[in-house]
Amino acid sequence: MRRAAKLAGTALALILTASLPVSAQTATGDAGTPDASKLEGAFPGRAYSPYAGRNFPDRPLFGDTHLHTEISMDAGAAGARLSPADAYHFAKGNEITASTGQQVRLSRALDFLVVADHSDNMGFFPKLLAGEPAMLANPTGRKWYDLIQAGKGAEAAIDIVTQFSAGTFPEEILSLPGSPAYKSTWEQIVKSADDANDPGTFTAFIGYEWTSQVPPGSNMHRNIVYRDGGDFALQVLPYVTLAPLGSNNPRDLWKWMEAYEEKTGGDILAIAHNGNLSNGIMFPVVESYDGQPVDEAYAQTRAKWEPLYEITQIKGDGEAHPFLSPNDEFADFETWDKGNLNVSAPKSDDMLQYEYAREAFKNGLVLQEKLGVNPYKFGVIGSTDAHTGLAAVEEENFFGKVSSMEPSPERTSNPFMKTDVATIMEWEVAAAGLAAVWATDNTREAIFDAMERRETYATTGTRMAIRFFGGWEFEEDDALSRLPAHVGYTKGVPMGADLLPGPEGDAPTFLVAALKDPIGANLDRIQIVKGWVDAQGATQEKVHDVVWSDMDTRQPDSDGKVPTVGNTVNVPAATFTNEIGEPELITVWTDPDFDPDLRAFYYARVIEIPTPRWPAYDAAFYGLDLADEVRVVIQERGYAAPIWYEPGQ
Repeated sequence: MRRAAKLAGTALALILTASLPVSAQTATGDAGTPDASKLEGAFPGRAYSPYAGRNFPDRPLFGDTHLHTEISMDAGAAGARLSPADAYHFAKGNEITASTGQQVRLSRALDFLVVADHSDNMGFFPKLLAGEPAMLANPTGRKWYDLIQAGKGAEAAIDIVTQFSAGTFPEEILSLPGSPAYKSTWEQIVKSADDANDPGTFTAFIGYEWTSQVPPGSNMHRNIVYRDGGDFALQVLPYVTLAPLGSNNPRDLWKWMEAYEEKTGGDILAIAHNGNLSNGIMFPVVESYDGQPVDEAYAQTRAKWEPLYEITQIKGDGEAHPFLSPNDEFADFETWDKGNLNVSAPKSDDMLQYEYAREAFKNGLVLQEKLGVNPYKFGVIGSTDAHTGLAAVEEENFFGKVSSMEPSPERTSNPFMKTDVATIMEWEVAAAGLAAVWATDNTREAIFDAMERRETYATTGTRMAIRFFGGWEFEEDDALSRLPAHVGYTKGVPMGADLLPGPEGDAPTFLVAALKDPIGANLDRIQIVKGWVDAQGATQEKVHDVVWSDMDTRQPDSDGKVPTVGNTVNVPAATFTNEIGEPELITVWTDPDFDPDLRAFYYARVIEIPTPRWPAYDAAFYGLDLADEVRVVIQERGYAAPIWYEPGQ
């Protein structure tokens, strides 16, 4: 059941209701509302209260759409002992005991969470850990069990994933859809989400990760999120990659999603995994990895089912790459470009443009000219992909990718993955990220609907607030408003929306604002990234610094670059000060190079001042001397979903 018509009208409804006077509303007689019979009459003028009649999202909700627990075969083997119920309990702000026995708690509760355990082999690991006879009777199962018992779970996890991906996993110990173990595990996942869901306070989504890994290990994963409760989700078992019960091909996943909605009347969406480990197959432009063409049907189907993209997470950042964007001094951020998912095949430069979000946005414009549909018109979110059951990605509170990487004196010097192709050290793992959603309520329905209309942004773990609107009427004085959203919804469209042609001769204007994380770092700058296809059909991009701290003294140089903001980080102490930067930034910006005949996209990137990266906190806590190559300073950031300019037909 798709709600395209409903969603298409949502932005307009928000624009209109944002400015409705109180007199347009009906007194209900509810508690706190005067009985209409006692009122002398409807107020005839404009309401004095600027908050009366407000019907748009007034605060961002922060969450994680990609968290694994002990149920996932790789997470369990690597030491995770937390259940989905534990994961939701922790996300609500409660202190729990991590798998390594350490006490852990978030600085602040999350607003929502998707426990996204792997759909493949669901139910396998609990049986292996319990040492069930059938598991131990198999030589490979016995080997894995013994490794886990000997404290070598990380080694077992790598072997389990490698054998599953290679098709050499012992069939007799697989947990397949239809088996009692698989069914009961899915029921546990669904029940945990339904039990934890607390509308208005905390949203627990039902979900899973479809873990497509195209040989020899190229990442095509998707996280499936349900708008529905267990009464819908239990009607159809999750989709897997193992043939003949499933497929590695996203086209087949989309068919399964269509069938689910037709059978249940429910709603689901897919979020593509950060593409930096796909070795060039996440965002095809001519044909997909299976040789099938990227045609109109492909574009329409992908756009329908995948409104969001995971732009940043523990295994690196996926916004931009310095090879593709050499003029962007902030493009080389938490870059993972050594190989595919299991580092079994090396990376080459020709793969990169099919892996990063900015290139997908640009190539999507080309495909729209060719096919009439843009398959890569997606919003963005961040998430963790933690395999610990803990959505703990604050730099000073980072509990690692897997439980064997939870805080210890050794993790800044241990290899995370080591193959003949490359070595990735644990210190290269990023403490990221979070999904931010502008939803009207903290409920499954409201958050899901905001995801579908792409009114989202990603952060690398910080909880900054970002507003981004596009229109034709924004004025400089609009940046003086303490209610920028009121102005934004009234005069324009929000992040994730299309901007239609304006008055002839005008250029689009953008209202962009950011507020620092209340307990985090000040802001360095806000940038607007523009991408377009020129008259010759070539993709172009430009990064504009539109507002920054200390604008009176930090003047752009001859190349138009704004100087660095400075650095207050004391690395040995793992501290910083907010003596530089600004707690909030806001401006109205007009595109100086606008051509009304050319499709374009615009998105906001908000960058904080430098702060300690998680290895610096480890070094201060454990008294470590870190290797020179270890990165100890970071500039956290947020990415707003684009606004797409659509020329008239």
